[in-house]
Amino acid sequence: MASLELQTPHSSTKDPEKPTADEDEDISPIEEVRLTVTNTDDPTLPVWTFRMWSLGLVSCALLSFLNQFFAYRTEPLVITQITVQVATLPIGHFLAAVLPKTQFRIPGSGSKMFSLNPGPFNMKEHVLITIFANAGSAFGSGSAYAVGIVTIIKAFYGRKISFLAGWLLIITTQVLGYGWAGLLRKYVVEPASMWWPNTLVQVSLFRALHEKDEQRMSRAKFFVIALICSFTWYLVPGFLIPTLSSISWICWVFSKSVTAQQIGSGMRGLGIGAMTVDWTVVASFLFSPLISPFFAIVNVFMGYVLIVYIAIPIAYWGLDLYNAHTFPIFSSHLFTSKGQQYNITAIVNDKFEIDMVKYGEQGRIHLSMFFALTYGFGFATIASTITHVALFYGREIYDRFRASYKEKEDIHTRLMRKYKDIPPWWFYLLLAVTLAVSLVLCIVLKDQVQMPWWGLLFAAAMAFVFTLPISIITATTNQTPGLNIITEYVMGLIYPGRPIANVCFKVYGYMSMAQAVSFLNDFKLGHYMKIPPRSMFLVQFIGTILAGTINITVAWWLLTSIDNICQDNLLPPDSPWTCPGDRVFFDASVIWGLVGPKRIFGSLGNYMAMNWFFLGGAIGPVIVWIFHKLFPTQSWIPLINLPVLLGATAMMPPATAVNYNSWIIVGTFFNFFIFRYKKQWWQRYNYILSAALDAGVAFMAVLLYFSVGMEEKGLDWWGTAGEHCDLATCPTAKGIAVDGCPVN
Repeated sequence: MASLELQTPHSSTKDPEKPTADEDEDISPIEEVRLTVTNTDDPTLPVWTFRMWSLGLVSCALLSFLNQFFAYRTEPLVITQITVQVATLPIGHFLAAVLPKTQFRIPGSGSKMFSLNPGPFNMKEHVLITIFANAGSAFGSGSAYAVGIVTIIKAFYGRKISFLAGWLLIITTQVLGYGWAGLLRKYVVEPASMWWPNTLVQVSLFRALHEKDEQRMSRAKFFVIALICSFTWYLVPGFLIPTLSSISWICWVFSKSVTAQQIGSGMRGLGIGAMTVDWTVVASFLFSPLISPFFAIVNVFMGYVLIVYIAIPIAYWGLDLYNAHTFPIFSSHLFTSKGQQYNITAIVNDKFEIDMVKYGEQGRIHLSMFFALTYGFGFATIASTITHVALFYGREIYDRFRASYKEKEDIHTRLMRKYKDIPPWWFYLLLAVTLAVSLVLCIVLKDQVQMPWWGLLFAAAMAFVFTLPISIITATTNQTPGLNIITEYVMGLIYPGRPIANVCFKVYGYMSMAQAVSFLNDFKLGHYMKIPPRSMFLVQFIGTILAGTINITVAWWLLTSIDNICQDNLLPPDSPWTCPGDRVFFDASVIWGLVGPKRIFGSLGNYMAMNWFFLGGAIGPVIVWIFHKLFPTQSWIPLINLPVLLGATAMMPPATAVNYNSWIIVGTFFNFFIFRYKKQWWQRYNYILSAALDAGVAFMAVLLYFSVGMEEKGLDWWGTAGEHCDLATCPTAKGIAVDGCPVN
């Protein structure tokens, strides 16, 4: 009998496959891997089963729908693979119990027998279902990055792009990097020294979930109870009292003070004392705090305090840098020199390029103090990542990369030799077809995407060159430097005045590399879990195509059915459709593409000094490294991770202070206090609770939209009128008049 299995190992035995090499060769050289990953495999376990396909495709479709649906909301919750990883386990066991075990033949398959139920639900099926789900959440990003291009064209610029052009843009940017990533597997997946630390969390969770659970409160029962509670509670902040999403009590006490509201607003200020009882606020932008290690939470907290509570107040109130008082303290909007919102559409001509005459009439673009400094700290983060990794991990990376050529195959790679490998021509063909379709998009539909064919080739080359070194950095240090600012900066200098060309270049250059790294990361998980390589590739590829198609379909539906979507100044106060992430994406298209970096961060702009952050970021880790060498006995010095500290607020904007406050508090409670004093509870239920909270609010949010949102039914009272910090967005400079604000 066979399951719906298209791929089998070269050799097959009934007993689990165990290594027969010497003991030294049977252990991984990485201690963390030895402690987490088993050295055994059963190649007879069915993988391509009806259960895997049905649960995998449904999970992928559901996550891609929900994540795209949430992407436009003020609190864009990202539902990750962990939710599916937990939820599908009892469903898989249920299907194994009820599906018929009848054997049958499929025409054209010869004498091979198939069954909808080839036996107990196994871990390999579960891994592939989770890989499907990971594709559905765009490898943890929520939705495909290129959807942002469609959104800013339709919702912010008010121009047109065809569904076909949008779909091709999304699919090609998601898949292009897979072509060359597959060819790099032998360098960053097979070697034992390339160990990809974050995959071990998944391996641990899979092993924990598949252990026999005979406790009175099983994990499945706990998941269902927590899901019901989360689902029910979200009715309160999601519909009845949305003000509870950001409890900014200082604004309530000082309802007439601009400064007090700037300090107390959780959504548009520094958020001192701001709290929430809304899980979407806690888990948006930074993901669930329950799955973040405590040391990472501490680093984020330190960086958050340094930037938000030290640097920003000094720059705004102390120094009034760049005439900061003329603008809101916290805003991702763009402004004129008089503190008015910049009319971006007025400086775009019929060719979707900058109109220099209209630009001259409005003058230079100005940023809020916070927005300007976030770009500066972004520059510093990029530079510090390079020097930090080079100084603290350079020797390790170099030694491990050399070892990857010389070292013997470890036990996991030897066990994987039992399965048919993916022929290289699969990847060559994928790369050629994707590149060809992308060129057609840039040549035939250039009027919609603006990017010339040479821009595509330059972006692809840039992504290809960076994929191997960044994969090695990620595989050995768990840090992944991004190319987004670098790509938009480069294209802005080379090809200014064209906003869509700039974001297309960024997406092809940055996302192709990011997708390639995520692809390799999942392959390493499959390597540890002994998943047949061809199964891994096909599930990733099919999942990516399905997720991208659903992303653009849901985005198109929402963009064409919700009035004034993304226009926060035109939406009612309690509307959730403010698109904070897309607002920042739009601003980036203006800063780097339409206006160009020369007129913002160059000699023709106001913020040329921000470029010094590159130098400061590069020097910082050198100072830490020197102190580490001078005082080697001080073990706390190498724990100073400047890329994490400087990049702590990388999600601000669109994230706000209340997101960070609640994330830090909840994360500390569970990953310090519960972990330390109730470790057994934490081990059994922590990840389960995180998954249940995500799933509960997701299902209630969709139910609320289809039941009352589409009918535009709602409540109108104090509890639905936002956070009541309207003055937080007001300027404090004398003589600046803004609607709804007192004149100083």
